[in-house]
Amino acid sequence: MRFSRPELLWLLIPALVLLPTFFALAFRAADRARRRLVAEELVPKLVRGFSRSRRRTKAILQTTALLLVLFALAGPRVGSREITVKRRGIDLIVAIDTSRSMLAQDIKPSRLLKARREVAALLDRLDGDRVGLVAFAGDAFLQCPLTIDYGAARMFLDVLDVNSVSRPGTNVGAAIRTSLAAFGEGESKHQALILVTDGEDLSGDALDAAEEAARRGIRIFTVGVGSEAGEPIPDPESGSFHKDRKGEIVMSRLDAETLERIALETGGQFHRASMGELELDRIWDELSRLEERDVASRAFTAWEERFQIPLGIAVLLLLLDFALPERVRTRREWEGRFA
Repeated sequence: MRFSRPELLWLLIPALVLLPTFFALAFRAADRARRRLVAEELVPKLVRGFSRSRRRTKAILQTTALLLVLFALAGPRVGSREITVKRRGIDLIVAIDTSRSMLAQDIKPSRLLKARREVAALLDRLDGDRVGLVAFAGDAFLQCPLTIDYGAARMFLDVLDVNSVSRPGTNVGAAIRTSLAAFGEGESKHQALILVTDGEDLSGDALDAAEEAARRGIRIFTVGVGSEAGEPIPDPESGSFHKDRKGEIVMSRLDAETLERIALETGGQFHRASMGELELDRIWDELSRLEERDVASRAFTAWEERFQIPLGIAVLLLLLDFALPERVRTRREWEGRFA
């Protein structure tokens, strides 16, 4: 036998002491008050049907009922059966650009903060799907492996910032290859990659990595964050904007063409952030069409609650106590009743 709230069992110890003590003191006080009014030998004559044994019986019934209620509150569980739960879904990797260009504020409050919020909203929609996170700038690394623990994924997402990757720059190709490695050897029809970036690939091998994803049959959905007109990049240290070696302010521009080619190469879709809103809603509609598979199965032991038994017995004892009078009917009372 197990208990869902075993800490409540400790209440039985003081209850076993306090309840009998309470009734003993109450009976003693009642007897003392009665003796002040009438001699003990006159009690049977003046108080018809008075019975100390009946009084003790009712006290025992009440005490036992209260103890059973405490026992029921502890949640006794007996027996067990093993249940296997299977989850069906897809494998989804979200690669987020954490380069300094994502500090640009052509999308409020910034490209990176907006991307994090939208990905968080996407996590709230997942049910049974495995999700992983890749952070990338001049290099890429797996921030969160594929998991169905969305709370953990959300925690990893919340700590993403421009310092997550030490190497500066934007290496979209590394992000794609790191994501492909994170998928492992699963079937590609259950896998998809969402790439959230401004697309300023400084490595030049993004399309080569996209071809590798296409050969594996993994679709890449690209989300372009930013504007093609360009936006200066804030410098938190100086309070101004980043400047190049010539002292001119660096403008970060969306490379929509490269992102669109990556999506088309892999059979995915390119979406441009518009009016400060990402297009993950449309991507979600496409992801929901992917074939699902068993992504996880878990066996656990289910204990059957049995609090109803002690609680039911307690109710019966209280009903019996309620129906049982304190006084014993005498023969004279019965004769008078049927005379």
